[in-house]
Amino acid sequence: MAPTVAVVGGGISGLAACYHLVRSPHPPKVLLLEAGARLGGWLQSTRAADGAVFEHGPRGIRPGGAAGTDTLHMVSELGLAGAVLPVPGDHPASRNRFLYVAGALHKLPSGLGALLRPVPPFSRALLWSGLRDLLAPAGTEPDETIHAFVRRRFGPEVADIAVDSLCRGVFAGDCRALSVRSCFPLLFQAERRRRSVLLGLALGSGKERGAESGLSRRARAERWSQWSLRGGMQTLPEALAQFLRERGVELRCHQPLRSLRRRHDGRWELTLADGSVTADHVVSALPAAALAEALPAEAAALAQELRRIPTVSVAVVNLQYEGVALPVTGFGHLVPSSEDGSLLGIVYDSVAFPQHDGAAAASLRLTVMLGGAWFEQSFGDPAAAAPELLLHRAQAAVREQLGLEPAPTRSIVRVHQACIPQYTLGHWQRTERISRFLAEHRLPLSLIGASYSGVSVNDCIASAKAAVGRLLGPQH
Repeated sequence: MAPTVAVVGGGISGLAACYHLVRSPHPPKVLLLEAGARLGGWLQSTRAADGAVFEHGPRGIRPGGAAGTDTLHMVSELGLAGAVLPVPGDHPASRNRFLYVAGALHKLPSGLGALLRPVPPFSRALLWSGLRDLLAPAGTEPDETIHAFVRRRFGPEVADIAVDSLCRGVFAGDCRALSVRSCFPLLFQAERRRRSVLLGLALGSGKERGAESGLSRRARAERWSQWSLRGGMQTLPEALAQFLRERGVELRCHQPLRSLRRRHDGRWELTLADGSVTADHVVSALPAAALAEALPAEAAALAQELRRIPTVSVAVVNLQYEGVALPVTGFGHLVPSSEDGSLLGIVYDSVAFPQHDGAAAASLRLTVMLGGAWFEQSFGDPAAAAPELLLHRAQAAVREQLGLEPAPTRSIVRVHQACIPQYTLGHWQRTERISRFLAEHRLPLSLIGASYSGVSVNDCIASAKAAVGRLLGPQH
């Protein structure tokens, strides 16, 4: 009789784990348990009657690296190749990204000119930052905040403006608290290998490549910066759910995990809201803190480590305007914390994916990101934040920073509580202690998802694939 694997958490990580489990030569019996009413986690799209699509979570996926290649292979296997909306390398959304500094929009420097002469908001040519990195000694600390690392290697302006903004855009976090080793392992390893970050990145690390597909080859040839799907990002979890149902996976929503207990025969008993199930192995795709609450008393040391992984909340405000034009064309702009802590940035959705604009010919869709590590100080308790306050703040930002005066014709406000884990200083030690506990106690438990080794969609899918590989063997 095939063993039973219970996957807890029906976001993209849990769905990807099920996908890899059922594709193995000798698949186990797979059960997916999701606490909420829908599958897909933070991949959420609203599809309006006029054809417009509004993303409330990730709005695009990068195709690069082994993980990006693997994701495109999954998309092909799911039959979604024809639904992919690519953003090629020569597209304005690929070439143009902006920072809002000192009350003005500034295009992020690119090309030789930006290296040789000062380009606002930077007071010096970036060539000097590059030379600093090439000449600076390698760091000796086992970990460092992102801000301290970049300041040491490239200087204070790059750290205070560019990297501060980048961390707000990627992690909704504060680069003065986040770990460079865990958040940007490529940069950390590049310095360790070659003494210089730039040299280390240029010479590469010879890392493995993912599973190739026609999509990944096309992405490389056309230099895609990102891609989405015709029906929005929610199309991906929907297709995964359909794929799993057709292969006998039981998908159960409204099934929050109350507790986990090891039975005398070594199997798990999972107590749910209305009963219990047993499994030989559990794959947890829950946020770390949520899993900690369900663990048995004998795993208190593990629960303690899991609770030390903090999260931040983000308000996502979707706005649609009619008959207005952006002052610049590009992917969007980020705002450094020194300019405005409450506002992380604004994405110009209609530039990258005009296919999502719907029937209105002169429609403009924007997404304003608010809060993150600054949510509580800016808006109070995320559970009680008034949508009207968030909408007012988003509209004011669009008016002040993009000059768009009219009221939006459509708006959607979502507050995602505790949605992005924060890999603070020492995160690598926490994850090592977690792995050691699981190994020493021989627990039939796999931990996947954004809490541990990457917050992007690609990272989450890769963590699921790796966990299934460890469970069933690399040739699954």
